[in-house]
Amino acid sequence: MTEPLCTAHTFELGAAVLAEIRALLDQVFEGGFSDQDWDHGLGGVHAFVRDPDGSLVAHGSVIQRRVLHDGRSYRIGYVEAVGVRADRRRRGVGGRVMAALERVIDGAYDAGALSASDEGAPLYRARGWQLWPGGIEALSPGGVVRLPDEDDSTYLRPAAGRALPGPGGPLVFDWRDGDVL
Repeated sequence: MTEPLCTAHTFELGAAVLAEIRALLDQVFEGGFSDQDWDHGLGGVHAFVRDPDGSLVAHGSVIQRRVLHDGRSYRIGYVEAVGVRADRRRRGVGGRVMAALERVIDGAYDAGALSASDEGAPLYRARGWQLWPGGIEALSPGGVVRLPDEDDSTYLRPAAGRALPGPGGPLVFDWRDGDVL
């Protein structure tokens, strides 16, 4: 039996469901999921999977970000807060969550972007996400700053029927507190 997959915007999720998602992410990231990380995953569309008994096993969200590249501002669907419970990994559940988020990206954005951990990168590459070959920067309150630690972990995926930005220059992401990517 396939576990139920749900999608909903943050405003549609009640406090109990949001608390359940946060608890899952705290467990998946073993205490390394901060309040700022949580805040970054809110305000967009969530995709989550439940076991037949109703327990939450996987989650991801896509939120809007602005990215400057080569004189243009792109509306990017940025993937956040992707996690799968340890006992359910490598069984296709994360792929189902990503497929739902990619449908949102295809329908609403110029492209998708995400910052992948070493453990998560194989999932994204297998789904056609491409490591960005150029630099990564952010438009901070003090001006543009280089983010060299993000060079080998930032992946992009074109939205349906669109091309990715050319690799000629850096991607300049909008600023936010905590981890910018």
